[in-house]
Amino acid sequence: MVQRYVRVKTTQAQTYYGLLQLDRSVQVLDAPSWLGGQPTDLKLEPETYQLLAPSAPTKIIAVGKNYHQHAAEMGGEVPPYPLIFLKPPTAITAHQTAIYSPPFSQQVDYEGELAVVIGERTRRCSPEKIRNKIWGYTIANDVTARDLQQKDGQWTRAKGFDSFCPLGPWIVRDLSAGATLQTFLNDETEPRQSALLTQMVFPVEKLVSYISQIMTLVPGDVILTGTPKGIGPMQIGDRVRIEIEGIDCLENYLLSSEETKLG
Repeated sequence: MVQRYVRVKTTQAQTYYGLLQLDRSVQVLDAPSWLGGQPTDLKLEPETYQLLAPSAPTKIIAVGKNYHQHAAEMGGEVPPYPLIFLKPPTAITAHQTAIYSPPFSQQVDYEGELAVVIGERTRRCSPEKIRNKIWGYTIANDVTARDLQQKDGQWTRAKGFDSFCPLGPWIVRDLSAGATLQTFLNDETEPRQSALLTQMVFPVEKLVSYISQIMTLVPGDVILTGTPKGIGPMQIGDRVRIEIEGIDCLENYLLSSEETKLG
């Protein structure tokens, strides 16, 4: 069985890292798995916890235009080197939670992506040595307020809202390079996005190596590897589901920001 590494919050508001079992119970670890966490005697039953995003990174580095056809649908060409940008850690939200649409945006888009979780401190590392620096893989949605992106001419506001980085549901250690990524909206049976991970312009090892030449990556950091063609808007109430073979699916739904409480 593929091991699924999770991060959960109990009904007593305690946060743990753990291993998800077939019966949906969680074997609690004494530390995050990438920091050498080992199983403890504590086991959480399914009704006693909720899934959180599987990592709490210091930073999220995302990559733009990493599939030829997506670059074309955005009206441009693939850049000669990875086009990177940051999303704030406060944008992270978990599987089966809400994405909140800002009141001053008229178009909030989904972008299904493979996410990489760093396992070791990584600085100026060659592509040949990167595999040992990666802990595992999960799924992300690089949610984007497309109209604000076009208006601003840069991407920080459009991609940085709270809840604009769904991540999960768990991390797996290994993933086939030929796995398929698909994005579905509501109950549609035909995917809005569908691509092989091998269709990336810059594969995972080159992406992580390139980023490590610029900034130090620390355990738990997350890299979003780009989205294929087929991005599109969500309407209030829509559900978006992103599937990657070998991981499972990440599902979230869009609500109006008016449904949140000020705190």
